[in-house]
Amino acid sequence: MIADPGEPVDLFVTCVVDALMPDVGVASVKVLRASGCVVDVPRGQTCCGQPAWNAGFVDEAAAVASTTLDALDANPARTIVVPAGSCATMIRVYWPTLFELAGRPDRAARARAVGARTRELTEYLATSPLPPAPITPGGEAAVACHHGCHMTRELHLKDPPLEVLRRVGVPAAMWDGERCCGFGGTFSVTLPEASVTMADQKLDSLPAGVDTIVGADPSCLLQLGRRAAARGLDVKTRHIAEVLADALEEQH
Repeated sequence: MIADPGEPVDLFVTCVVDALMPDVGVASVKVLRASGCVVDVPRGQTCCGQPAWNAGFVDEAAAVASTTLDALDANPARTIVVPAGSCATMIRVYWPTLFELAGRPDRAARARAVGARTRELTEYLATSPLPPAPITPGGEAAVACHHGCHMTRELHLKDPPLEVLRRVGVPAAMWDGERCCGFGGTFSVTLPEASVTMADQKLDSLPAGVDTIVGADPSCLLQLGRRAAARGLDVKTRHIAEVLADALEEQH
C-alpha cells in the first residue's frame, strides 16, 4: 500500500539509536517526512526488551517491553516504523510469546495488534512515495549493503534496503548476505572471541574498493564499524536512513 501524503506514523527510535546513534533517529524522521508522513515519537518508549529476552530473563524482558508496548499502543490507527530490523523482529515475532510466557495474555493480545502494524524502516519506505529522481551523492565511492540476520531470516526482508537505495541513486549490492556480523545481542558479550572472529570474516569478504558499509540495523553497524576501526580498515559504516537523508537533501 502506498503511503498517503500526510499519513501519521509513530517512530520507535530504539534504545541503541537513542543512546548511541541519535543521528539515525534524526535521519529517519527526515526521510519519513520526505515520503509524505507526519512523524510522531510516542512518549514513554524505551527498549523492546530484546537484550533481557536473549539472555533468558523473561519477566525482566516483559517488564521492559511493557513500557514500550504502552507507548506504541496509544495510537492504534498508526503504522509504527522501526529503524532496526532486530527490534522490529522482537516486536512482530517475539512479543506475543514473551508476554504469554510472562503470564500476561492480555498484553500478548495487545502485542499481536501492535506487531501487525509495525514495519521496519526500509520495508515501509519501499512502498512509500520517496522522491524518485536519482542523484549521485557526493563522496560515495563504493557501497556494500549488510543484511542483518533478524531482518533476513525472520522478517524475510532482503530487497527493501536495496530498493530504497536504488530509488535515490545509490547503487549498492548485498554482499555475503548469509554471513552474520557476529553481534547477536548478548552473544557478543558472552562469547566475545567468536563474535570478533565472525565480524572479521564478514569484513574480510568485502569486495575490493568498497569504502562504505550501509545497513538497516544499528547494532550490526556498531559491530562492524568498531571492528573495522580496531583493525585500521579504511571502511566506514552508515545507517541507510542517513544515506537516504543525505541523498534527498542533495536533490533540493
